[in-house]
Amino acid sequence: SKLSLVSVPLKLSAIFILLWILLIVFEPFISINPNTIQLDKILTTPSLGKAGLHGLLGYDDLGRSIFDRLISGAKISFLVAFAVASISIIIGTFIGVISAYVGGSWDHGLLRIMDVFMAFPGILLAIALSGLMGPGISNVIIALCVVSWVGYARLARAQVLAIKQREHVLGAVALGVSHRYILQRHIFPLILSPLLIEFTFGIAGLVIAEAGLSFLGLGIQAPDSSWGNMIKNGSQYLLIAPHMVIIPGAALMMIIFSINQLGDGIRDYLDPKKQLIME
Repeated sequence: SKLSLVSVPLKLSAIFILLWILLIVFEPFISINPNTIQLDKILTTPSLGKAGLHGLLGYDDLGRSIFDRLISGAKISFLVAFAVASISIIIGTFIGVISAYVGGSWDHGLLRIMDVFMAFPGILLAIALSGLMGPGISNVIIALCVVSWVGYARLARAQVLAIKQREHVLGAVALGVSHRYILQRHIFPLILSPLLIEFTFGIAGLVIAEAGLSFLGLGIQAPDSSWGNMIKNGSQYLLIAPHMVIIPGAALMMIIFSINQLGDGIRDYLDPKKQLIME
């Protein structure tokens, strides 16, 4: 059936994401050494020998284990992505809800601010901000937060504009119910689903954005590992040690694909029309 065909990649994506989360959580027990230099293993190709998991994916130009650096880079990438997405969804939802619910000059003013941010390509604005503030994890988080909250704000605003005209909200207003109660009980629960879906897809975009900034030298700096700077360093040895680029590139591609598949699954699960079709 169509459902079984769709569920297979979704399940595989969920397993893949769970595997990476487990590797990150149990990192202290794996005893990884992402910055340990072994001169005798420079540019060694992937193999499963005496080195065990540490040599499974080969070594880079300084003899550092790519397996260890891949896990360390995943930890940083997910940390940045979840931090930025969490901050952005809080700020963006608050601004969008207030803008739509209050309306009037507040709505027009906040909408113009959103339009200004939307006028600039997000990644270019993040590059400019990172260049001004300098590299580093905290600066990357700040730069990405500045460009990421707008999407949540516009989504929350559009949802509230539609919901505030419904009968249960108008009835609560007519009964003199406080605005805080209306927002908490009548509006916010109804906009949570689309925001959750946007949050899931936002994680994928932020992982790519962090990798892009690190690739350009504006994100995570050596000796800390990031999938972006691993690809950048490996590009210099693409002809003699292609595993330095292929492995982090494939990991980045697969995690983005998996997160997007998970987002599609959540969207289908929360969509009443999809649920009726499945039934």
